[in-house]
Amino acid sequence: MSDFELPVSLFTCPICHSPMQPAKDTWRCDGSLHPKQTSHPFDVAKQGYVNLLPVQQKKSKAPGDSQQSIDARKRFLDAGYYQPLQTLICQQMTQLLGQNDTAMNWLDIGCGEGYYTQAMAQTGMDTLIAADISKPALASLAKVSKAANYLWYQQNIDGKQTDTKIAAIYPLVTSAAHLPLRPHSMTGISSIFSPILPEAFATVLQEEGYLLIAKPDVRHLASIREALFDSVREHDSSKFLPTLAPYFELVDTHNINTSLSLPAGELADLLTMTPYAYRARPENRQALLASAETAPFITEAKFVVYVLKKRTTLS
Repeated sequence: MSDFELPVSLFTCPICHSPMQPAKDTWRCDGSLHPKQTSHPFDVAKQGYVNLLPVQQKKSKAPGDSQQSIDARKRFLDAGYYQPLQTLICQQMTQLLGQNDTAMNWLDIGCGEGYYTQAMAQTGMDTLIAADISKPALASLAKVSKAANYLWYQQNIDGKQTDTKIAAIYPLVTSAAHLPLRPHSMTGISSIFSPILPEAFATVLQEEGYLLIAKPDVRHLASIREALFDSVREHDSSKFLPTLAPYFELVDTHNINTSLSLPAGELADLLTMTPYAYRARPENRQALLASAETAPFITEAKFVVYVLKKRTTLS
């Protein structure tokens, strides 16, 4: 058995739900749950991701974030503007994982280009599944992971070990509603500004597994939204909590704020990576960007991070 193969596969076929084993070139299910025992192959892209999104699960020809949005977000995040949030998320994950002495498998749902994922890989887990419906986002994440030797098939190359434990990253193009994962196989799930699917999350989480959610808090980027829109609807970051209550209990809540001073280029990237890019009137957007040409635009990013635990007995 190769180093990156798992004794009991975490993965299931998105077509027939049969067990599926990772391989460097092609993932293939064993077909055991298919009426005709048909095995389905899924090739590994040259960047290192695997597309497990069947056409029947797509709602558009190119679902998820566009390449333009991904590129803008990568530039903005790599500049460190949301570093405090990344740090808080990793601190919380390190604490949660430190309470577990078994093999630790984490799912980062809606991972995008992987800014948070790359940091998560260094928090002590064994396996990190990076999932998003956007193929361009996963191509970007996989490329960076491959360059850092973080991909699942690059682990323990030539027996080399490092002082820091790095998780094996599995970049998957997939739907959050149809996760190709064995039930009760995940130690934790993170959803950073991404979909919240209570039943799907509870299904793949172990008993007493953790769910970590990050959302914009009240007054997040308030001065930007006030400049763009005539009427500003405030963020209701906790509105999804009642939908999670039958499956999860809220363990902790953390709020974090960070001041931003944005030159025109960074402000343009921030607008492009958010829904503001298409919801605002073009003239309002142009006026806002013009104001940052003479002096950086000042705003404040405000986030809330929820830590939840799967209920042992679902109500």
